[in-house]
Amino acid sequence: MSDARSLLAKAEKKANSSGPLGFFASSSRYEEAGDIYVEAANAFRLEKDLNSAGKAFEKAAQMQLKSEAKDEAANTYIEAYKSYKKNDPEESARVLIQAITLFTQRGQFRRAATYTQDLATLYENELNDLDRAMDAYDEAGEWMSNDGAESLANKAWLKVAEIAAIKEDYPRAIAKYEQVARNSLGNNLTKWSLKDYFFKAGLCHIANKDIIAAKRAVEEYTDMDPTFFQTREQALLSDIISACEDGDQERFTDKIFQFDQFSKLDKWKTTILLRIKNSIQEEEDNIL
Repeated sequence: MSDARSLLAKAEKKANSSGPLGFFASSSRYEEAGDIYVEAANAFRLEKDLNSAGKAFEKAAQMQLKSEAKDEAANTYIEAYKSYKKNDPEESARVLIQAITLFTQRGQFRRAATYTQDLATLYENELNDLDRAMDAYDEAGEWMSNDGAESLANKAWLKVAEIAAIKEDYPRAIAKYEQVARNSLGNNLTKWSLKDYFFKAGLCHIANKDIIAAKRAVEEYTDMDPTFFQTREQALLSDIISACEDGDQERFTDKIFQFDQFSKLDKWKTTILLRIKNSIQEEEDNIL
């Protein structure tokens, strides 16, 4: 039997043993069992058996909860999350949620926010669950905002907007881009990004096939920040709106090409612009 298995058996024996009655006696037994489970988990890590390490950390956390060591249990669930992360992201997400719940119960909202962002990343990149990813990013943003960490909150909300647009939930994407834009007004560190937020929100309006709302939005964005009127992003939005109204796919493509020569379009923008281009083609086909 390996060292890790021996320690695991020892921990289970301690957890299930009978002893003196009373809270303090039971608490001491659970504390000892929890410590041995942690030793077993670390031994499993050394053996590169990460799933077994995760399970042992979980059992350690359960013992810590029984002995009312909730802060310690939350940290132990984090170790379980790290252990599961590589091979079993679903289990990793499950125990991370347990840790976040304990952090919130203990009033450790910044830690809860940080790990909720990690949870969102897990949903997005490992589990491809974009709905749960959006909700987790949104929740992380709210907690960070409540804690005064506005730049971190905005970063989380931009992820919500980005994913919402990819999922064609354009109203949610627009709301988040505009929220971050409002938060950035008057901030010298983030004001330079306003044109990008306005541009992306405007593209979402157009992709949502609401040209009237897109026109109104461009006017509102210029009222919010008059310098937006002088940007290439504002000019391109106006050109795209015009091309969509006229059903001119060739002019649309030419304006995008010109813009791309000076400001390289990223994958997100290329995806949304391709959808808009396809919608122009669909309108042409319907007319024919």
